[in-house]
Amino acid sequence: MANNTTISSITAKPRTGKFNKNHARRVRREGLIPAVVYGAGEPSVAVAVDPKIITRILHSDSGHNSIFDLAIEGGATGKAMIVDWQNEPIKGHLLHIDLKRVAMDKKMRVSVPVQLVGTAAGVKNSGGILLHALHEVEIECLPGDIPSHIDADVSNLEMNQSLHVSDLPHSDKIEYLDEEDAVVASVTYVKAEVEPEAAAATETPTEPEVAKKGKQETAEGEAKPEAKK
Repeated sequence: MANNTTISSITAKPRTGKFNKNHARRVRREGLIPAVVYGAGEPSVAVAVDPKIITRILHSDSGHNSIFDLAIEGGATGKAMIVDWQNEPIKGHLLHIDLKRVAMDKKMRVSVPVQLVGTAAGVKNSGGILLHALHEVEIECLPGDIPSHIDADVSNLEMNQSLHVSDLPHSDKIEYLDEEDAVVASVTYVKAEVEPEAAAATETPTEPEVAKKGKQETAEGEAKPEAKK
């Protein structure tokens, strides 16, 4: 659940030594989590941060697109944002994060949520259902202009009509990188329910698929930063 609490700054503690699994465990026993800071043409720095603060940022209105002051003990202070994170698969605790330095005068690409606003006319008047097809859009803008979300007004959608990226609010501050004709939301008829016997007859048994999510730890227990755009 999002909240309005704004985290304006984070203090990070530099990490030294061999970055293996034992090192990562020691960091977590201290109540911190391993992190890596990179970007802006500067060398990567291994640090440790407070997972509670990171969690508050991820659960804020702007989420991982939040920009904050990152102060590294004994080092420089600059703007940064969370670009990737790794959770413990069972309890969901944060294990590792990647932080990227941000230049406030340079445009960057980010994905922001699309929030549907209003009640579609086709739903209200014709008994249709509203389908939310595109939950995020990719945009390019200056860091200070990143919105927490994009409002998509569906009030005028009649039956069998769609709302496209071209219909979203546009301004000279942000540029949409998705196709303009990409469908954001649409109104359609309610599908007829299939009789249980018919549904069972058409089902084809399949082997269960094991989904693998999140980043894999390296042999040293650190999550490698992925290549960023």
